[in-house]
Amino acid sequence: MTVVNHNERPDPERATAALNRITAAGLIGTVIEYYDFFLYATAAALVFGPVYFPHFAPATATLASMATFATGFLARPLGAALFGHIGDRLGRRTLLLGTVLTTGGATVGMGLLPGYQELGLAAPVCLVALRLLQGVGIGGEWTGAVVLATEHAPARRRGLWASFPQIGPALGFLLANGSLLALTATLDAQEFQAWGWRVPFWCAGLLTLIGYVLRSSILESPAFRALAEDRALSRAPVLQVIGHHSGRVLLIAGAVTCAYAVHYTVTTWAMSHATTTMGLDPTGTLLSVTIAMTVMAATTPLAAALGDRFGRRRLGIIGCTAMAALMLPYLALLQTGSLLALTAGTTVELLALVTMLGVQGAYIPELFDARIRSTGTAVAYNIGAVFGGGLTPLVNSRLSEITATGFPWLTAAYVICLCGASLLCLLRLPSTQPPSEDRHRPASILAADGEHPAGCAARSATRRT
Repeated sequence: MTVVNHNERPDPERATAALNRITAAGLIGTVIEYYDFFLYATAAALVFGPVYFPHFAPATATLASMATFATGFLARPLGAALFGHIGDRLGRRTLLLGTVLTTGGATVGMGLLPGYQELGLAAPVCLVALRLLQGVGIGGEWTGAVVLATEHAPARRRGLWASFPQIGPALGFLLANGSLLALTATLDAQEFQAWGWRVPFWCAGLLTLIGYVLRSSILESPAFRALAEDRALSRAPVLQVIGHHSGRVLLIAGAVTCAYAVHYTVTTWAMSHATTTMGLDPTGTLLSVTIAMTVMAATTPLAAALGDRFGRRRLGIIGCTAMAALMLPYLALLQTGSLLALTAGTTVELLALVTMLGVQGAYIPELFDARIRSTGTAVAYNIGAVFGGGLTPLVNSRLSEITATGFPWLTAAYVICLCGASLLCLLRLPSTQPPSEDRHRPASILAADGEHPAGCAARSATRRT
């Protein structure tokens, strides 16, 4: 057993500098990972149909490309279990290094993959395989970034610091769509479909290298170091999570579902619907969603700070309710065929989303003890991602075929029902506000005292369930 000298306190300036480096590496890493992920989503909506499914009717080709998009989500629970285990056994830092290499390598491979005209049936098969590998990497990415930030951050600012990796998905979306937007604006349709869409996939290789170098320089979390020094690491974190925390995992997964459903409805499905059904210009549609995502990224820290002040669970409940209430007005604006109306509707719906999304980076890890925090967070979050994100574009595409050119009532009903289910799950989950005496103490000092950061909140939450 390691003896800790309680008279030796970490230098606050050094602790802050370390936290800044960790936050930057986590943010840049999630930007890269979700750049890869959203790049695929946008390409699936715009070009994968004719490139890999050329013999299908346009609507059916879009449905097929969205089905390949869904396979990445199906692989995420596997990645969550794999990288969650790595995070709880080998460290949060090792987890992050593995995810960035896995996802980046798969994305570069997609950019190099020939189309159906060159490879025949092997082309879509290889596309699905690479998408599965990409999903495995994403299954651990977000978890590693937010857990590392949460375990380093002071309790009273935990939500704020954990929100910076949360900005990564929005910035990754902006980078992916911005690159495609620039290409669609400078190339004609034939050039873009022939080779232009591949360029951002190739660029993922350079971004992956940058992310790996940055993450190689970060420090392991004080919570994991304390567990390793005390030889208190979980031997089988996946089995422990499934055997003793399955109820909580399912509730968190249910709570996360609506955030993914709304996000992919207003970004992936809406872009496909606007261009193929409504006849809107793809470049203008991309620009509309890009503007909305910029606002979302800028307001994420604000939502997290409000969560630190008023409670993360409370903000999640407000956001979930707002997303459901705004879905019908959003779809009504989409149906007008106006790019200005689409931009306004998407922005407002994503502001409702960020109210919930901004607090998740701290809230979910706080619900698990440090010994199983990576695994519990990853498994719960990614099960929700499967049901909310993996199925939503596919289901919405099928439902919009039924309603044809009319108002997408079925899509609205589907998303609103998911929001209702998520709200019920949130109401069953506890609040995780830390005890008042720990709210102003840095995470590194809590670890030095033998307390695992976020542990107080996790234990008090466990006592209330």
